Amino acid sequence: MKWPLRILLALIALVVIAFLVFRTPDTDLVEMRAKYGAAPSQFVQIGDGVIAHVRDEGPRDAPAIVLLHGSNSDLRTWDEWADGLKQDYRVVRFDQVGHGLTGADPNDDYSRANFTDDIRALTASLGLESFIIGGNSMGGKHALAFAAAYPEKVTGLILVDASGGPMIRSKDDGEDSGNIGFTIARTPIINSIAEQITPRSLIQQSLEQSVSDPAIITDAMVDRYWELLRYPGNRRATMRRFATEYDPLAEGEIAGIEAPTLILWGTEDRLIPLAAGEWLDEMMPNSQLIAYPNIGHLPQKEAPEATLSDVRKWLDGLGATAESETPEN
Repeated sequence: MKWPLRILLALIALVVIAFLVFRTPDTDLVEMRAKYGAAPSQFVQIGDGVIAHVRDEGPRDAPAIVLLHGSNSDLRTWDEWADGLKQDYRVVRFDQVGHGLTGADPNDDYSRANFTDDIRALTASLGLESFIIGGNSMGGKHALAFAAAYPEKVTGLILVDASGGPMIRSKDDGEDSGNIGFTIARTPIINSIAEQITPRSLIQQSLEQSVSDPAIITDAMVDRYWELLRYPGNRRATMRRFATEYDPLAEGEIAGIEAPTLILWGTEDRLIPLAAGEWLDEMMPNSQLIAYPNIGHLPQKEAPEATLSDVRKWLDGLGATAESETPEN
């Protein structure tokens, strides 16, 4: 056997061994549902084979607030807000397709239109005719899209470091700059490897780069993100989402949203800079912007008390006392 062929075979063998050693397989669906899907979770069929992981808490006759998580997150990102609001409001949150315990979309459709339609289908299945809708990051984009598409259903809008507007460059010259997780997801070949090799340390580093104070990133939080990213189908869904070009709403769509809007933003957000929040505030006709010094991309986790207090004040001013419409029994 000639030396070049031996070297090639040796390299192939090393790659195979490395793959087997470092591969992080999908987590077990049943185990993950048992760990993260216990009460008050429920699983709701919303059409096209999607079974959404949902938490629906608070009085059924209270005003409803629907909260949407960001990219590669899950409904637990709103735990603090849900705990602080569910005494007086009906708080609904769910794992969007490609995330959490909902898992991959059966049609591999991760378009803005499909995410918006899932919101419509889920809220209809829960009997919600009108509600306040809020979202962080990607979830903010979907909240904006829903408000633009179904203005008659939206009584208020809460945007937390939201995407959806034009891509405004951060101080590090990129909407997702400074975050290794987003960089890998958008790098050809490397992102394919990441579907099979996803070290926990990578998830921890990505989370720590998303916040201003890494101390808020707990071991349990890293475990949850790491395990749910590896929930069957979620890693491939992540790569498919990032393979598509950024799809912002048109300026006219955003300017046409008349619902009262609260915009919350961390001044140290390296993923979506404060300038993007300021642009939304200038563009939207009925908005209020609150910026939080020394806070990053996840204000609801980094400053839960301050953000929740501001949300409650805004809700009081909004007069969110009109009951959400639910079918009579």
